[in-house]
Amino acid sequence: MPVGIESWIADIPPVTRWWILSSCAISLAVQCQLVAPVQLYFSFKSAFVNVQPWRAISTFLYFGPLSLDFVFHLFFFMRYSRMLEESSYANRKADYLWLLILSSLVLLAVSPLITLPFLSSSLAFVPIYLWSRSHPSTQLSLFGLVNITAPYLPLTLVAISWMINVSYQAVVADLVGCMVGHIGWFLRDVWTREALGGQTWATKAPSGLRRLLGDA
Repeated sequence: MPVGIESWIADIPPVTRWWILSSCAISLAVQCQLVAPVQLYFSFKSAFVNVQPWRAISTFLYFGPLSLDFVFHLFFFMRYSRMLEESSYANRKADYLWLLILSSLVLLAVSPLITLPFLSSSLAFVPIYLWSRSHPSTQLSLFGLVNITAPYLPLTLVAISWMINVSYQAVVADLVGCMVGHIGWFLRDVWTREALGGQTWATKAPSGLRRLLGDA
């Protein structure tokens, strides 16, 4: 691998880097027919009754086969997850991982209600939504064609995702991610500031996780 690519990967913040590399590895494994998507999707019966607990993790890592939709979701997730981790969660990788863990638990809980076997795109929209709410006055240009302010970014990406997939299920997955992102934003930026005046268990990682990742 060229040194330039190694340096670029090393510059990605650790939580975002782990998620990106894991997602690419799983999609490549599916493309090479080493595993099948049916082994990766999440359902409560498969994960807990049939004792296949890895499904509760793999559902967040599989973005589908290598395709335009795969590139679209992975690119925008990597871009805005990286920016969020480098700004709002700078030197707080445990807190960022804790945010993703709690978001994942919410998504797993609601997935049976809306029939979403794969939750990767939903979780990817959580950091996108949080970044957009953290930078309300930032002007963005998408593909040099559309100029918007940051708060409109999630819905704009949902619309583009629909145009790529022409799929109701794809739109629902992305909108559910926005909903969970809104809950995370409310807990982090509104509730803790206005009601409690500080961080809570929902916004600050447990001490054990902080020590594990060297943030203690």
